[in-house]
Parts: sequence; C-alpha cells; structure tokens
Amino acid sequence: MRAPPPPLAERILTLLAGVLILKVTMSIVSNYHNYFPPNFTSDFLRGRERHFFGVYQWAFCTHILSGPVSLILGLFLVGERTRTCFPKWHRSLGRLQVACVLLLVTPSGLWMAAHAAGGPVAAGGLATLAIATAICVSLGARSAVKRRFADHRRWMWRCYLLLASAVVLRLIGGLATVTGVVAPWVDPLATWVSWLVPLTAFELREWTRRKAGFLESDRPRARATHGRRDTSVP
Repeated sequence: MRAPPPPLAERILTLLAGVLILKVTMSIVSNYHNYFPPNFTSDFLRGRERHFFGVYQWAFCTHILSGPVSLILGLFLVGERTRTCFPKWHRSLGRLQVACVLLLVTPSGLWMAAHAAGGPVAAGGLATLAIATAICVSLGARSAVKRRFADHRRWMWRCYLLLASAVVLRLIGGLATVTGVVAPWVDPLATWVSWLVPLTAFELREWTRRKAGFLESDRPRARATHGRRDTSVP
C-alpha cells in the first residue's frame, strides 16, 4: 500500500528543519577563523592545547571540513523531489556522500571521541555515534547496489539523522546557555540525546507506517523491463 502524501504540517516542519540545519552549518563554517589557525580561547578549542597537535589536529581539521559538506550533501540527497528530478546527480552525489562519511567524517569523529570534553560517558556516546553512522551509510550503499531502494532510503535517512546530531548538539548547548543550566552532566547527556532521540523518533514513525501498511516494498527492482531502462533510482 502506497503511503499518502505527507500532511502540510509535516512538510512545513521538514522545511523549517532544513533551514535550521543550513543556518547551523553556516555558523560552523563562519567559525573557521577560530580553527585555522587554532584559537585556544574559542569555545570548542578551549583547554585542548595539550592533545591538539599531532594526530588529533589532523582528525579535527578533517572533521570540521567534511562535516558541513556531508550535511549539505545529505540535505539534497534525502529530498524526494531532487531524487526524482535529478537522478544522475543523485547517484553521483550519493557516491560522494558515502565516500565522505566513510573515509572522512566517521574515522575523524571516532578519533576525536577519545578526547571528548564531557568525559568517558560523552566519549562513549560520540564513539557509538561514529560507528552507527558508518554502519548506516554502508548498509544504505549496499542496498542501493542491490537495487533495494526502499531499504536504501531508510538507511540513508538514519545516516542523515545521525549526521545532523551535530546540529542538535549545538541547539542543546545553546538552550543550556540561555536557561543558565550549568552542570557536569549536561555535556554527556546532550551527546547521547542529540542522536538517540531523533533516531528513536524516526524508528517510531517507521513502525507506525509499517503497522498501517504504508511502507514501501523492499523487493529489489529489476534493472530493465521489456527492454527499457529502469529509471527508478534512489
């Protein structure tokens, strides 16, 4: 059974979420002057002088440069309209996204997790996030290769929600600052909440759609039908 089109309220929320992601991504990029060269009086780099130079510096630079790229690419790729209107771009940018996440974002994030400012609990959250992101993008790419496009879209949505945890984390930090909440448990909790809550919400939505019979079929599609090329691409 085909799912009905999303209601207007859901489309508006999706649009607002996309604008918010772009805004936060641009704010990250606008702070590059604090990272190149490193300014250890800036918020993120404060107190990191001891372990910054060396492998951590390379991981940090890789992460801070590839992260915004993956967020903007993902915003384009998860859009249903862009997928159907620009299939060739979708395939090409999708390959770029998989390479960016697997080769740059997740390895650098995993290395940086060991030096999380929030302590071992936050480090565990960031390390788990990096591993989960790599698993989701790998399974998404594998599903596309096997032409299981329904599975592909779901895995890539999970991947993007995990990537967008950087945005959620900054929103939580801003909210804590505005409300004056200063406690040692804030950073570790925010590290886990930033990706567990969005991912759980997505899984609940998928569960309700499955119960209602609205999920797309996971059967692989044939490459061609009656000699015509299949133009249904993820």
